[in-house]
Amino acid sequence: MLNPQWLRSFSTLAELGNFTRTAERLDLTQAAVSQHVQRLEAQLGPLLIRRPRQIELTPAGRALLDYCTDVGAADARLHRRLSDNDPTRGEISLITPGSIGLALYPHLLDLQQRHPGLSIRHRFAPDHDVLTAVLDNHFELGLVTLKPDDPRLTVTRFAEEPLELIAPAGVPARTWTDLDALGFINHPDGHAMASRLLTRRFPGAPGIRTLRCTGFTNQIALIPEPVALGLGFTVLPRYARQAFARPEAIQVIAGEPTVVDTLWLIHRAEWPLSARAQHAADELRSRIQAAGDNAPDPRARPAAATPGRPSAADTKRKN
Repeated sequence: MLNPQWLRSFSTLAELGNFTRTAERLDLTQAAVSQHVQRLEAQLGPLLIRRPRQIELTPAGRALLDYCTDVGAADARLHRRLSDNDPTRGEISLITPGSIGLALYPHLLDLQQRHPGLSIRHRFAPDHDVLTAVLDNHFELGLVTLKPDDPRLTVTRFAEEPLELIAPAGVPARTWTDLDALGFINHPDGHAMASRLLTRRFPGAPGIRTLRCTGFTNQIALIPEPVALGLGFTVLPRYARQAFARPEAIQVIAGEPTVVDTLWLIHRAEWPLSARAQHAADELRSRIQAAGDNAPDPRARPAAATPGRPSAADTKRKN
């Protein structure tokens, strides 16, 4: 590795074009500047063409000057990354499951718009990949749906997210017979989520795998699209449904009991969060809470508790 002091002398000399002025700026003797350049030339070959009143860089000298620029930029990046005191500058790295990621990403962009010194790096990933990425220091912050017990992690409650039964707007979806007629729009976690919710809502039903599958996608933002087109129903976390661009085309079928997952914020326990990561985590948590994510959805419709039979609300209306 080349001596940083030699590189500083060379880059300053290239800027000023004069040994005397270079020595004055760096608070060195002219002999010291000449010696630094000579030592570089001993390793790299001729770097300068010396003339009485000016110097000219050789091709090797220009290559070294480019190298000095790269080293300076890398040094600045390193200092920015190591500077934890400014919550409005530096990189915020966050890795999350898809549903909560859809809800948080607009807030991350808003945070960056208000603080242009921030750089946002956000990735969507399942729980296992989130844990690995945070433990391997590839991301400073992560969100998971299953609380980890790894002592290398600090784990705090971030938010709660119910599972929702989602059907096309205006289409009956109150009984197991209705759901069977609609068909199921599946996704990578579809059967697991649907089983957790529907076995509680419809305890006498034969199970989600007995329903015909009318579609599948692994893109969480696109899962509500076939539902909106009337091609089937699905079960999704609330934040995924709230991110859908055409809420008027779908309905949430309310019912009891509910299934609610806790989202856990994780980061490495051995060192403190950077000021920018802590600020972002606090702001994102408050925004999610302020959004009223636990409030009833205005499009929600009650579901029947027993397959093929009217709900309690229907019975009460008839009486």
